[in-house]
Amino acid sequence: PTGRAGSTPSPGTTVGGLDQAPHMGHVRPQHVVDSALAASDAGMRDAANAAMHGVAVKTIRRWRRLYQRRGLPRGQAHTSAACPVCDGAALDEPAYAELLGWYLGDGHLSRGRRDVWNLHVYNDARYVQDNAVIAAIMRRVKPGGLPHTRLVPGCVITTVSWKHWICLLPLHGPGRKHERVIALEPWQEEIVERHPGPFLRGLFHSDGCRANNWTTRRVGGELKRYDYPRWQFSNRSEDILGLCTWALDLVDVPWRRSGRWCVSVSRRAGVARLDELVGPKR
Repeated sequence: PTGRAGSTPSPGTTVGGLDQAPHMGHVRPQHVVDSALAASDAGMRDAANAAMHGVAVKTIRRWRRLYQRRGLPRGQAHTSAACPVCDGAALDEPAYAELLGWYLGDGHLSRGRRDVWNLHVYNDARYVQDNAVIAAIMRRVKPGGLPHTRLVPGCVITTVSWKHWICLLPLHGPGRKHERVIALEPWQEEIVERHPGPFLRGLFHSDGCRANNWTTRRVGGELKRYDYPRWQFSNRSEDILGLCTWALDLVDVPWRRSGRWCVSVSRRAGVARLDELVGPKR
């Protein structure tokens, strides 16, 4: 995944020099806006004002409408949620635990301009409710965040930007997750220990599935087929598989390694417990 920006502007972005959401600011330097408004206050005509400041006449008119008539504050509103790690801000722990699971399964960080990090989570486009949940828990972890989505064949990518994602996801590093060490910080372990269910939900809904399995047994000389459900989690990172089995142990769900890259929960009680904690993909 490249983490490229989508073609549809999100609310508050600027396209072609025009403000898509007036209260989010403008692309001209602040001193140009202030100078043009001062000239307008002094009675200069819009055409002369535009020529003096090198902007279109409609730009001058828009600035007058927004700042003189409507009284909106000038300048761009560069607001950002406080960081739980740097600033000691409150953190929605259940939402963070689930988002951490999604990140480990199908998420990654990309670095943008001005040290802003973009968190991208990929998910199958068929699971409409899950994609809505991803956006919702992103907003809960970053209050005031505005997640946006873009479509690639068969997949929805949900993205939200924040300078502090790197603080909350210190597992980030160069290369693929299965080619580097993945280890939780002590404070992350404590959150998962308090909220293992949401963490498992993020893991199993990203890189897991609930499937029907079958086996045959000979009963009274006759071969019979038995069908039963089981949960499976697949990942090529041994570290992430270890985090999954650790969380399963926290909720007393028996598991086994059914393959090189697969963890399975097949016992009836364990499946029922995961059904309760994780729920179906939707």
